[in-house]
Parts: sequence; C-alpha cells; structure tokens
Amino acid sequence: MVARISTNMIYDRGVTQLSTLQSNLLRTQLQLSTGRRVLTPADDPVASARSLEVTQSQQMNEQFSLNRQTARSSLDQVDTVLQSVGDVYTDIQDTLLQAGNPALSPADREALAVDLEASMKDLLGLANTADGTGNYLFSGYKSTTLPFALTASGATYYGDQGQRELRVGATRTLPISASGSEVFEQNITGNGNFLTKPDPANKGNGIISPGTVVDAVARQQHTADTYSISFTKDATTGLVQYSVNNDTTSTPVVGPVDFKSGEPITFDGISFNVTGAPEDLDKFTVEPSKNQSVFETVHNAITALRTAGTGPIANSKLTNALNEANQNMRNAADNVLSVLATVGARGKELDYLDSSGSEFDIQYKAQISDLVEVDPIEAASRFAQQTTNLQAAQQTFKTATSLSLFNYI
Repeated sequence: MVARISTNMIYDRGVTQLSTLQSNLLRTQLQLSTGRRVLTPADDPVASARSLEVTQSQQMNEQFSLNRQTARSSLDQVDTVLQSVGDVYTDIQDTLLQAGNPALSPADREALAVDLEASMKDLLGLANTADGTGNYLFSGYKSTTLPFALTASGATYYGDQGQRELRVGATRTLPISASGSEVFEQNITGNGNFLTKPDPANKGNGIISPGTVVDAVARQQHTADTYSISFTKDATTGLVQYSVNNDTTSTPVVGPVDFKSGEPITFDGISFNVTGAPEDLDKFTVEPSKNQSVFETVHNAITALRTAGTGPIANSKLTNALNEANQNMRNAADNVLSVLATVGARGKELDYLDSSGSEFDIQYKAQISDLVEVDPIEAASRFAQQTTNLQAAQQTFKTATSLSLFNYI
C-alpha cells in the first residue's frame, strides 16, 4: 500500500529543508565575513570562555607594553639629567683644582667662588627638573613638590625617599624615577670609610691626607669610632710629637711618637699622613664617613674660598678644606655613576620585557585564532558546497510543487 503525501506535506517539508539549508549557508557566509568560527557563546561554550580569558590576558599584555613605553620615556629623562649632573660635577672639580693654587689672590678666589655659586644653581635647576606632565623627577612619591630649595648652608630636600613605579609585566613593577636624596644627598664623605679633618683652631700648616684602610679586619672593629690626633711641640728643642686617642672609648691608641712630615700614621686598620709643620696643641680628627649633600659640599668650598686669609697657615687651612671638598665631589660623581648604572639596568630590563611581551602577544593571537577563528579555506569550500546544496534543493522543491494530475487530463 502506498502512503499518500499531501500537497501541504510537500510544502512543509520543502520549506523546512530550504530554511535549514539557507540558515547554514548564511551562517557560513557570516563566518567568512567576520573571520570567526564561534559567532555566539552557544556555538562553543568551552572555546568561547577560554577565548575570553586569553583575550583579557592579551589586553593586559598590551597595557604592560604601553606602561613600558611610559617607563622608558621617564628613565630616558632621568638618564639625560644625570648625565648633565655629572658634567656639572666635573666643572666643580675643575674649579676646586684651580682654587688649590697658592698663588691666587683674594680676587681670584672670589671669582672661583662665584663660579661655584653658578654651578650650584645649575645643579639646583637639574635637581628640580620636571617631566612633560609637571611631575618632578627627583621628588620621590611627592611628584608635585619642588624637591630642593637653596638655604644658607646648601639646600634642603622636600621630597621623600620613594621612587615612582609602574607595572611593566605580569610579575614586575619597575621604579621609573630616582629619589633626590639618593642622587644629591647620599654622597659618602672622606674615602668612603672614614674622614680626616683638621681642627679649625690649628695654628700650624699641617695638611692631612684622606687616608686608606690597610687592614679591613682590624678596621671592622672600629668603624664607628672617632679619633683625635694631638700634637705637642717642645718650646726648647722644637721637637714635635703626636698622640692618637680613641675619643669614642676614651682610650689612648698611639704615642707620644716623634712626628715626621709625610710619614704614615697607622693604627686600628687605617693609615694616613700629615705633611707640613703642625704647631703645639694642633689637632686632627678621624671620624666615620657619613652621607653629605653635594650642595653642602659646594657651599663649604665657597665659604673656605671667601674666608681664606694669606700666608702659609691660611693656605694650609684652605688646602685641607679643598682636599675634603675634592674627595667629597669624587664620591658624589661615583654616586651619580652608580645611579646611572641602575637606570641603565632598568632600561635593559625593559628591552627584555618588550621582547617577551611580543612573544606573548604572538602566542595569545595564535590561541585566539585556534579557539574561535574560522579556517577560511575550509569555510569557503563549505560555502560552495552549501550553495550547491541549496540550489539543488530549490530546484527539487520547484519541480515537486509543480506536479499535478491536471497536467495529464
């Protein structure tokens, strides 16, 4: 028995089939036009969710890249300013060397003092450098606070010890500035371990050297101690002797010992010498090195030039002051080089992070492509096949719906 198929059934089934084929064709067309295989989360929930996670990671990676550009710009500014600071330090050292000439007149010394004042103002301008957004490079976290202001004894720092930071990687936050205190105030005095100084009341022309550490183990036990080197002179024989006392522990260390100009004075792991002719009751001190502002160092040198008298004794006092200033400026220059090296290392780290960031970006794009993007060759082939299927179905439907018994009557 043959089942009868009504005209309505032919139309219903035909329309349903055509709708399905047309829907599939339109979906493939949309995939080709958008380049995406997953058009809605319902198409592939797992791939869609994973794609969202990877996209967020990619966006974070792009933000880190922008942050690295900002960080590099800031570090480049810091580097440029520090290079200029180093140039000013060199000018100051040259001026101090000129000032050590004993043949200079008071007018010559005043001219050099004026040069040092100009250099200090140049330093102040560099220390107060701001970036393009109005933030000061060397004020720490207080980016809108003017870092330095000149005072009667040098300059006062109004920033803090902080360094502004930026997140430049998934697990890396990088400092992008330098504290003004670190650059301009944390300059070690003396030879970096101890500082030798003459007593301002000395009447002789003795000049003390910066000295060195000759026994690190012995010195380690006395790094916090302060010493006084006291001279006596026999009024009859003219014999000059010295004694060394540990002022911290109130104990004698050396002497009395006959003094010979330039002969090493060695004790507790350190050694230095005194040249010239110290007078009775003259005194020198040895104290632990400490941090000193470069502005204070320059100010002290200016004061020494302007208060220097004439004659051998006055010249020795000036020489001692200039020697101390020269040593401190060398230390300040070394400190700037150290900060520059740190800034350079941060720049190198940014290069590495840029390289790894680019690799991550490639990986993220590949993952997203694998998860949700369409294979254009496969989709184009499928589109052609679906087009053929639809055309065939349309032709079949047309033929089926045109059949009628009336055509044969």
